[in-house]
Amino acid sequence: MKKVFVLDTNVLLHDPQALLRFKDNDVVIPITVVEEIDTFKKDLSETGRNAREVSRLLDSFRAKAHLIDGVDLGEGGFLRVLIYTEQLMKRMPPELRADRGDNRILAVALQLKEESQCPVVFVTKDTNLRIKADAVGIDAQDYESDKVSIEELYSGMAEIVLPREQVDRFYGQGYIEIDEELYDNQCLTLIDEGNASHTAVGRYEAALGRVVPLIKTPKEGLWGITPRNREQQFAIDLLLNDDIQLVTLVGKAGTGKTLLAIAAGLTKSADEGGYSRLLVSRPIFPLGRDLGFLPGDVEEKLAPWMQPIFDNVELLLGMVDEHGKRKRGYKELVEMGLLEIEPLTYIRGRSIPKQYMIVDEAQNLTPHEIKTIITRAGEGTKIVLTGDPYQIDNPYIDSSSNGLTYAVEKFKNQSIAGHVTLMRGERSPLAELAANLL
Repeated sequence: MKKVFVLDTNVLLHDPQALLRFKDNDVVIPITVVEEIDTFKKDLSETGRNAREVSRLLDSFRAKAHLIDGVDLGEGGFLRVLIYTEQLMKRMPPELRADRGDNRILAVALQLKEESQCPVVFVTKDTNLRIKADAVGIDAQDYESDKVSIEELYSGMAEIVLPREQVDRFYGQGYIEIDEELYDNQCLTLIDEGNASHTAVGRYEAALGRVVPLIKTPKEGLWGITPRNREQQFAIDLLLNDDIQLVTLVGKAGTGKTLLAIAAGLTKSADEGGYSRLLVSRPIFPLGRDLGFLPGDVEEKLAPWMQPIFDNVELLLGMVDEHGKRKRGYKELVEMGLLEIEPLTYIRGRSIPKQYMIVDEAQNLTPHEIKTIITRAGEGTKIVLTGDPYQIDNPYIDSSSNGLTYAVEKFKNQSIAGHVTLMRGERSPLAELAANLL
C-alpha cells in the first residue's frame, strides 16, 4: 500500500539522496525543514555540503512543477513541500510550543495523518522527536537506508571443523581446497574434529576455493611488534598483503588496531619500499568540550589532534631502539618523506598514488566521507581504516550508521578487501578490564 513519508531536517542532512529513496511512495517536506536546511548552507563541513545538495535537488524538482502541488518522482511517487500555518498548532498539545521548528514539523505530519487516505510515517534521526511523534499518535521511524546492525557486523573470521587428515594436508602442501560458504579473504581457524588443540590458521581465497597460510611475521617483528593473539595474526596478514588494497580493523580500545597498522605501514614503506610513504590521518572530533582555537602555525594547531598517532610512532621507534636495529627519530622519518601525518580536512579533490594510507578513528566518519576517502586512492595505494564503533564523538552518526561499519559490510566479499574484528585488549591488564567493565 502506498505511504506518505514526512522527512525531518536531519534525515536530509545525513543523506541528501533520501528524497529519492522511497520509490513509489509520496515524500513530504515541511517548509520548516527547508528553512532549517537554509541555515546550514554556508557551513564548510560535510553537513553544509549536504544542505547545498538538498537545495539543488529541490530546485531541480521546482523547475518541473510547483512543489506545493507535487512533483512526480518517476516511480509513481510524488514530492511535495507543505506550508505550516498557525491553525495546525491547534491540533497539538499545549506543551508543544509553536516557536520550535520540531513542533511545527510534527504539526504538518499530524495534519497529513488526519487528512490522508494513506498511512503517514514520520522519518527522523532525532530520538526525542520520535518519542514526541509517538505521543501525539504519529508513526515515527529512524532513517535506516545505510544502517548496519552492529550486533550482526561481519567479523571477518570463522572457525571450521575438519578431519585430521585435512588439517595435516594443509600443513604439508601449504593449502587445502574447501567446499564452504565463505567470504573472500575471510580469516579461518581450522580445527581437528578429533582434537580441538590441533589447529591451523589461514585465509580463504574465493577465486581458487582454497585456504592459504597467513603471511608470517618476521622474527624481529614489525618494528618490534609481534602478534599477541590470533586476531592480531589475521590483521597482520591482511596489512602485509599487497593484493588486499582495503583493510578494515574494528575493535575496542587497546586491541592494537592503530599500532599494528602503523607498524605494518612502516615495514612496507620505510623498510621494503613497496610504497612511497606512510600517510596517517584522522578526523578532528574532540572528546567532550572543545578547547576552542589553538595558537601557533598549522603544525602546532594540529599537534593535540595528532598526538595519539605520534604516541604510536614513538612507541614503535622506542621498541626498535631496544633491539638495536635503528636509531631514527620521528622527525627524521618525516624529513625523509617516509612518513606524513595530517588531518582529513583537505583530502577532497586529492589523488593519492602508491602510498600506504591509514585512517584512524574512522568510526567518526559518515558513509559519504568514507567514500570520499577511498575514492582518493590512486594506483598502488593501500588504505587501512581503523576504529571502535562504540566510541563515537560525531553527533550526527551512531554505531550503526557510521562510515567504518558501512565500509565493512559493503566490502565484505570483495577480492581486494579484508576485515578483522579484534576482541582481545593487549594494551595493559587495566585497559582491558576497563574496556570490559565500564
